[in-house]
Amino acid sequence: MRGADALLQPLTAGAMQLANRIWMAPLTRLRSIEPGDVPGPLASTYYRQRASAGLIVSEAAHISPQAKGYAGAPGIFSPEQVKAWQGVTEAVHAAGGRIVLQLWHVGRVSHCEVQPGGLAPVAPSALPSQGRTSLRDAEGRPVRAACSVPRALERVELPGIVDAYAMATRRARQAGFDGVEIHAAHGYLLQQFLCSGSNQRTDDYGGVIENRARLCLEAVDACCAEWSSGHVGIRIFPFPPMPDLTDDDPQGNAFYLVEQLAQRHLAYLHVSEPDWVGGAELPEAFREGLRARYPGVIVGSGAYTVEDAVVRLERGWIDAVAFGRAFIANPDLPARIRHDRLWATPDSGTFYGGGAAGYTDYPVMGD
Repeated sequence: MRGADALLQPLTAGAMQLANRIWMAPLTRLRSIEPGDVPGPLASTYYRQRASAGLIVSEAAHISPQAKGYAGAPGIFSPEQVKAWQGVTEAVHAAGGRIVLQLWHVGRVSHCEVQPGGLAPVAPSALPSQGRTSLRDAEGRPVRAACSVPRALERVELPGIVDAYAMATRRARQAGFDGVEIHAAHGYLLQQFLCSGSNQRTDDYGGVIENRARLCLEAVDACCAEWSSGHVGIRIFPFPPMPDLTDDDPQGNAFYLVEQLAQRHLAYLHVSEPDWVGGAELPEAFREGLRARYPGVIVGSGAYTVEDAVVRLERGWIDAVAFGRAFIANPDLPARIRHDRLWATPDSGTFYGGGAAGYTDYPVMGD
């Protein structure tokens, strides 16, 4: 495919030297062992199969028991979890790949059933999420459920959440990851603080954008202090098309956050674009403004085709592209792009929960 060679060029992202610009986006798969939230026995195989990605961003791992929202999601707060993740990173590195761990606090996108002691989830304000989460039925199968009504976090609790991000970064480093990605997108806790519609606080974490961005930036600074900025990336979600994530100035607030992040010299800025959930494409003026404000590595992720990625790379809007569901069914996606081969279609019925089917049984070219 003409121009696809640009995606196959090496890239330096902070402290990481990457073989190409075709990244694997974080994908929730809900196959971890409960109780304990430990990555399952097939996780090492799953990630090793996809090690040809320029960078794998792992499925999100909750940074504390309170940060959990989905039954079957992994954590990164216990020695058992660290040990299981070590098996994943060793497998990926043995195959020549690079992998970072996405750090997650879901905030109000949770349910009392998965919260410690059956307590209510937490949020910047006691406003329920209009989204849904996943629980497990008596047979262990994933079932969708409405989120529980959250309680508003007390001001005194916020330093503990920041510290949990730091400790999760320390454990990710112990587990052998190449870095971490802070999940500040998709309506989870950090974005709940960022958006005026979900943050109605009257203290120094609410009100103007400088206050609403405070928790996100404190989490970033804590992760950088624990490792270094060259090992820390962040995922953001400008213009979220969710009615419970309204914002008073979506573009201006996104630009403020990005300007603050640019000062921290992170490994990369991962932009999740709203078209993957039915929103409009990001305006070209916004892409230009984003690049003007962020001189470091920008990774685009959304309803991308190879053609989209090449055009946006050539225009300088992005430096790499992260494919999500395409990597589920095509573990050798970079090779398929290199040789202009057809992509297999993933089975959506096996996205969440289960065993090897739809997880580690997709073939590579030639099988």
